[in-house]
Amino acid sequence: MANPDMADLQDDLDLIRNAVVGAGIIATGFFRQNVKTWTKDNASPVTEADYAVDNFLKNMLTKARPGYGWLSEETADDPLRLECRRVFVVDPIDGTRGFIRGEDSWTICIALVEDGQPKVSVLYAPIRDELYEAVAGHGALLNKSPIKRRNRLGAGPVIPAPGAVHRELEERGIDYVRGPALPSLAYRLVQVATGVLDVAVARRGAQDWDIAAPALILSECNYTLEDVCVGVPRFNKREIRHGALAAMSDLTLKDDVHDVLRKVYGCPAA
Repeated sequence: MANPDMADLQDDLDLIRNAVVGAGIIATGFFRQNVKTWTKDNASPVTEADYAVDNFLKNMLTKARPGYGWLSEETADDPLRLECRRVFVVDPIDGTRGFIRGEDSWTICIALVEDGQPKVSVLYAPIRDELYEAVAGHGALLNKSPIKRRNRLGAGPVIPAPGAVHRELEERGIDYVRGPALPSLAYRLVQVATGVLDVAVARRGAQDWDIAAPALILSECNYTLEDVCVGVPRFNKREIRHGALAAMSDLTLKDDVHDVLRKVYGCPAA
């Protein structure tokens, strides 16, 4: 007999995939145009494209699944989400600064979180024509094909990071290549699964919508995204911010990378 939960999740994946492709069309209409921008209270930018995508996704997804909660970067938080077993966790445009600059690696990210863990994930980079998706326990795909990590010959591990992290890594004598700056944290994280990067890190303060979607894609490729202070993150809690984060393909680097991130960023108080 087919697993009814799996059938539900596959239906949710189909819904989310359709929604994110529609959102990509909307966002692309604003891309490299004279888009209106504002600065939020946390000094991060937001554009009319972010709001348009957020409105589209919220209308489409919550109408189709009225019993699911909603948590999005561009929607005021509703604590009723804490009472929902399943919650859409959404970043309408991850990498807004890059979007404003006309760079092509921004993404639209949606995860369906159930009981604190992502069960369905879609991450879409419309300009690069890359659609990543995963269902828990059933692998991860890039443009409908299983994600396979590419191998590079003759080069050290590729690690993009803020300057303070680079300085600490270099002081430890680690031989590596400085990786490219990719403004979308979600996109940066999944490049560990593809082999473009060997380590991806994030400073303290990333929020659920930044990492829930790539966390599942990484997990389904047998890589782990960890908060260096508390371990594997859980989602849809009252506090949605996380400590410094790291994902990597080579676990021999784990102790050094985690130690450096704790030294540079510290850990939140209990």
